[in-house]
Amino acid sequence: MAVLVDPARWPAHGTLWSHLVSDSSLGELHAFAHRAGVPARGFDQDHYDVPATRVDDLAALGAERVGGHELITRLRASGLRRPPRLRAAERARLLLRWREAAGPRQETLAAAGVDLLARWSQRGRLHHDARHLSEVLDAIDLLADAETAPAADLRVARLGAWFHDAVHASGLGRDEPHPDPAGSDEAASADLALRLLADDPDAGRVAGVVLMTATHDPAADDDAALLLSDADLAVLGASPQRYADYAAAIRQEYAHVPDAVFRPGRAAILEALLDGELYGTATARHRWDAAARANLEAEVAALRA
Repeated sequence: MAVLVDPARWPAHGTLWSHLVSDSSLGELHAFAHRAGVPARGFDQDHYDVPATRVDDLAALGAERVGGHELITRLRASGLRRPPRLRAAERARLLLRWREAAGPRQETLAAAGVDLLARWSQRGRLHHDARHLSEVLDAIDLLADAETAPAADLRVARLGAWFHDAVHASGLGRDEPHPDPAGSDEAASADLALRLLADDPDAGRVAGVVLMTATHDPAADDDAALLLSDADLAVLGASPQRYADYAAAIRQEYAHVPDAVFRPGRAAILEALLDGELYGTATARHRWDAAARANLEAEVAALRA
């Protein structure tokens, strides 16, 4: 396992640029970038772009210098390479998912889908990105099938997935020393839903489930909110490697928050999750609860160490 950096050969913005990658995991890459002070906005799906002036520093911190051909070869072998054709295919797939979520109003809401996908694809989003959106949509479908959710609730949950992190300030190059007030991104995302959905009959419900994701405390009789909340938290019950990638991405997105603030704050959030019911549906509890608790407990122990 290694973090790799190639020679600075790519010109842009008046300088030459190198690529910083991992040959094992995105978690390793994000953790290294955080330690090195490489900004989250430099990440582009499978690598960080770093200026020539940083290459010696990165090598001193442990990055292995390799040629451009070797870097690409090892990135491909890791399975982390995301070439343009793959990115285009994923974009097309997500736009189809938007049409599926919009249902009978898909033509009216086509422009909204393009706007939302551009937001989810912003550089600087490491966890709250198009991959997370796709995983949430897939988890909603899985849960809806198992729980036989009504079609009306499924539509609200799917639209809620598209809007729930559509506004996400962290990782986008801000200089504030402290995180945003709790719930501000969710409130802005809910406002966006009301604006882009305009006269859609489900606009109010979609905004409501988006606001719910600030607390993940859905009402027991709100099937749409239950689906979205459980799907959004499905990553907590992923494999230890996927969870490690997620945790490292979160830390790098909040790189502007000092460790002395981030570590106890993050630990408190995770402990609050552990103290309650993580999932509201029986299917999610069966599939993800045990693994999620093990992952959360391990991260809390590391944060409190």
